Amino acid sequence: VYLETYGCQMNVNDTEIAWAILQKNGYARTKELDEADVVLLVTCSVREKAEQAIWNRLQHLKALKARRPQARAPLRIGILGCMAERLKEEILHREKLVDVVAGPDAYRDLPRLLAVAESGQQAANVLLSLDETYADILPVQTSAGGTTAFVSIMRGCDNMCSYCIVPFTRGRERSRPIASILQEVRMLSDQGVKEVTLLGQNVNSFRDLSEVQFQSVAAPGLSRGFSTVYKAKPGGLRFSHLLDHVSRIDPEMRIRFTSPHPKDFPDEASVLQLIQERHNICKQLHLPAQSGSTRVLEAMRRGYTREAYLELVHHVRDSIPGVSLSSDFITGFCGETEEDHQQTVSLLREVRYNVGFLFAYSMRQKTRAHHRLQDDVPAEVKKRRLEQLIATFREEAARANAALVGQTQLVLVEGPSKRSASELCGRNDGNIKVIFPDAELEDAAECRAPGRAQPGDYVMVKVTSASSQTLRGVPLCRTTLSRAAASH
Repeated sequence: VYLETYGCQMNVNDTEIAWAILQKNGYARTKELDEADVVLLVTCSVREKAEQAIWNRLQHLKALKARRPQARAPLRIGILGCMAERLKEEILHREKLVDVVAGPDAYRDLPRLLAVAESGQQAANVLLSLDETYADILPVQTSAGGTTAFVSIMRGCDNMCSYCIVPFTRGRERSRPIASILQEVRMLSDQGVKEVTLLGQNVNSFRDLSEVQFQSVAAPGLSRGFSTVYKAKPGGLRFSHLLDHVSRIDPEMRIRFTSPHPKDFPDEASVLQLIQERHNICKQLHLPAQSGSTRVLEAMRRGYTREAYLELVHHVRDSIPGVSLSSDFITGFCGETEEDHQQTVSLLREVRYNVGFLFAYSMRQKTRAHHRLQDDVPAEVKKRRLEQLIATFREEAARANAALVGQTQLVLVEGPSKRSASELCGRNDGNIKVIFPDAELEDAAECRAPGRAQPGDYVMVKVTSASSQTLRGVPLCRTTLSRAAASH
């Protein structure tokens, strides 16, 4: 089997889940397309461009299928994930390219679907589940050098933002039992993984209902100025409880999480307090704003105003000094005026994010916007606005990063820099890429002889220059996460 992943980190994790299931069923994996008997594409539906990439790839695979020698078994092609869920009929019927279609909740069914495809029939399962979390399947890690890993803690989303396809392709929100998450994180720690990112469409609305004694806990309140389209759900162990327990497993393992929703940081701020207190929870938060205009935010059904969002940002910065912030923005949403756009520009200036993900709006079928709103911002206007947002973001990120010049940063080494074999690359606590020369280093704890840093090592780096995307610096010594925290 040959697996190819498109889209978000959830899809990277889904690829690992699908592969774990296939491996148990006797499949071997190849990195060479020509060796494959089965090609599976784990797909994304968030924007039209993502889907177009898949259709183009299918044309390439169609040619590969046609050229396959008669002596070999026919090549089977499968579409997995969000696009399978959104376009099931169309994928099966369009040029009869695809043998297997499996939605995000149907990966356990892959061996059966592939067996059906062996007999020359098309096979599909796109049933969405109310309880599938793949809790008992330990994903086979395939990420960078085994230094970092993603752990899925929940699936689906209930927020129903008007632009978003996710509730329709990934179904309703459900959380994995805490016990199975902790088991997976312990296993990763034993394997020497040094950074785990807890993944969910909406991590901070996590609630584990698997333990009876916690089923009657009251629902948390929302922060001032935030609202939601669904009723608050009582019961269950919450995200702060999970974060507390995950961060205790290994003091030398960094913990990140993505993606939270701004509305789910309630006033008691236990999550923010944990980030501030624990040396191994990264001082970095993803706060997806989507727009800087209250009018557009209302049309998007985000559940907050510009003012409420900014108040949250100030609260976060007061609670966690030196926090690194990232965000998502959509430009050119239905009805967005030039004035709305300028408000987004000014939000980027005011908050000064370290990392940003910016996109032009693309209308998706099934969403509320598709039923109720008009995609009325012309493509060239979206393009111009996006370029302006990106330029503004870069200017401000360059300023934010320039403030770190002269400081020392703790960097988790990921491997050689892409551009130069004589340099190493890693990330600091704020998830910003740091590049530094690969040189002999002393060991701060003097546990090891001087030597070169390896992937998975922590290195203190003095920052000498910065751009909007990266920091560069000189390495001072190898150290440990606990030791670095104690000396700060």
